[in-house]
Amino acid sequence: MFVPDVSVILPCAGFGTRFSAPYPKELHCLAPGVTVLDRSLEAVVNLAKSGLNVRLVVVFGAHKMDTVRYLARYAETFQMVFVYQNESFEPGLDGAIRSALPMTQGPVALVLPDIVVSDADGAGSLLTALRHTAVTGWSVVAAEERDPGVLRQMGALAVVEAGGFLTVGAAIDKPTDPSGFNAFWGMVAAAEHQAHRLPDVVAEGVDSPLAGAVAHMVGNIVNYNTPEG
Repeated sequence: MFVPDVSVILPCAGFGTRFSAPYPKELHCLAPGVTVLDRSLEAVVNLAKSGLNVRLVVVFGAHKMDTVRYLARYAETFQMVFVYQNESFEPGLDGAIRSALPMTQGPVALVLPDIVVSDADGAGSLLTALRHTAVTGWSVVAAEERDPGVLRQMGALAVVEAGGFLTVGAAIDKPTDPSGFNAFWGMVAAAEHQAHRLPDVVAEGVDSPLAGAVAHMVGNIVNYNTPEG
């Protein structure tokens, strides 16, 4: 019986309206045989290579069958569970996370299919973040950012140094006023006992559970919201 050491939520039910392409944005080709999705999953593949049993919980809609078929190439790398986004939940990212949570076990990571950690440490960044969850229950893979326009489109963070660690002093998803924020997250990891709060990372009108999270900083995170990246 497969018992996962870690679960990863991969929300793929969005319509990618800002991407404006006739195919899912996660299937956008970056190099021959390499898509945005392949790059976003590099850190998850690294978890499996490290010896962990990984369960990938893919949240999708009926319009994403091309993505489901594409993921078949990872069938021997980790266990995959496919879940339709529950329409009774919120239609956005928080609803996708709620749809996936019942299928998770162990520490849980949130990996977005259009976010790529483009850094020398990118593949190992999620493993490092998961190890940090033993400290505070939460960890993020983040990149420094000062551009208000970028911060308004991302999960904005105020990263500070405390007790020898870089930690999140405050966090808000897509802030109207990004002043006071100096970074954004690319991946989130939560200890098993904290995973039920993952939807609050991206929900509106609630306090983010990321305050106090350990921040593992990387050099660059790319958000592929347009074909140009």
